Amino acid sequence: MIGAKIRLSQKEMELAGNADLILTKNAVLQKINQLLGSLQEKQKGYIIHHSIQLPIEVLRSSPKISKGENYNGFPYQLLDYPKFFEKANIFAVRTLFWWGHFFSITLHLSGKYKTAAEQPLLRSFAALQENGFYCSVNNDPWKHDFDAVNYTLLQNFSREDFEQLVTDKPFIKLAKKIPFEQWDMAEDVLFDYFKEIMDIAGN
Repeated sequence: MIGAKIRLSQKEMELAGNADLILTKNAVLQKINQLLGSLQEKQKGYIIHHSIQLPIEVLRSSPKISKGENYNGFPYQLLDYPKFFEKANIFAVRTLFWWGHFFSITLHLSGKYKTAAEQPLLRSFAALQENGFYCSVNNDPWKHDFDAVNYTLLQNFSREDFEQLVTDKPFIKLAKKIPFEQWDMAEDVLFDYFKEIMDIAGN
């Protein structure tokens, strides 16, 4: 049996025949990589010069930039720093660029790191609300989209709701995002958000 002939739509033909499209995409991703590289140097300098108090294994971590082509169908790049990943214990600050969507920065804590941070987070609740943080409400810690099933703006939480979430869930993720259209200021804004996160995590 001969299979059906595979055809491309007119739009698909135009895209597949456009070499400039891929070259432009590669140029954009290279600039994203440069932005994340510059950001990691600022992050390292901030931790060193401000004597941020973090667990020694987290402080000893090196920045890592990773990339892929298919997070929910779109390319991405991410910077993890500072970071420590164990099966049951995670401390990570993750900066993400997701093609066609946004930049984001996330504090991800689980296990002993989440337990140690519970009271500082609760003490910081008003500031987290005021500063526009989102909190993960999904049971999957690896969901990064900011739709309603994954994240809720902390301004929509009561203190009691936040306390229950922080104490009951096996992990906590606090995040902020920046529209890609704000590219020109993205590095500076992400660094400002990083400093906010360090003020919380280093207490």
